[in-house]
Amino acid sequence: LLARLSAAAPDADPKVLALALQARTCAMASEGASSASRLAVIDYSRPSTEKRLWVFDVAGDALLFNEHVAHGSGTGDNIAKRFSNEDGSHATSLGLFRTAETYQGGNGYSLRMDGLDPGFNDHARSRAIVMHGAWYANPELIRTQGRLGRSQGCPALREQVAKVVIDTLKQRQLLFSYADDAAFLQRGRSFACNGRSAGQILAAARAGALGAGAAVGAVAAP
Repeated sequence: LLARLSAAAPDADPKVLALALQARTCAMASEGASSASRLAVIDYSRPSTEKRLWVFDVAGDALLFNEHVAHGSGTGDNIAKRFSNEDGSHATSLGLFRTAETYQGGNGYSLRMDGLDPGFNDHARSRAIVMHGAWYANPELIRTQGRLGRSQGCPALREQVAKVVIDTLKQRQLLFSYADDAAFLQRGRSFACNGRSAGQILAAARAGALGAGAAVGAVAAP
């Protein structure tokens, strides 16, 4: 599965996909996500000037979207540096989210998400961390200000694609937010159900060993 998704999205970092797939495996086993055929991956180790959101149809081994996504104003300017689970931080949260219902709010059509990583994103619903469209997430802004605009912690998308992406991900699909954050990689729980550390999963993918992907595929195939 890792090899197939990497082939579908050659610009994505295989080690990030490996960690996301392992988190998906864990969620399917313990969080009632067995019906999740869609997986979104955000790599916040990349600057906002790059397309760092990938949305996969895992059942079909297909890449559906590759888009820019904004991070929170409390997380940094162009580079995401600080992550938080706390209300008022205006920072992005890391870890695995299960998507939920849609609604019309102050930012238009939006998608609620529930964080599955205790201590890292489990306050997402109470913080109103949702996926929505925003004018400031339009990559045209990169030309004038050198980066995307920033949210209050939400993964905001350009308005032109927000609705179709949200409709693809709504109703108990999965989204994994990654960064090279030491605390998250050491203590995140979404990917830790089989006893392997993030370091072991990342190292295996970095070395090109597909044992992790094969194991995930065996457990997580829809």
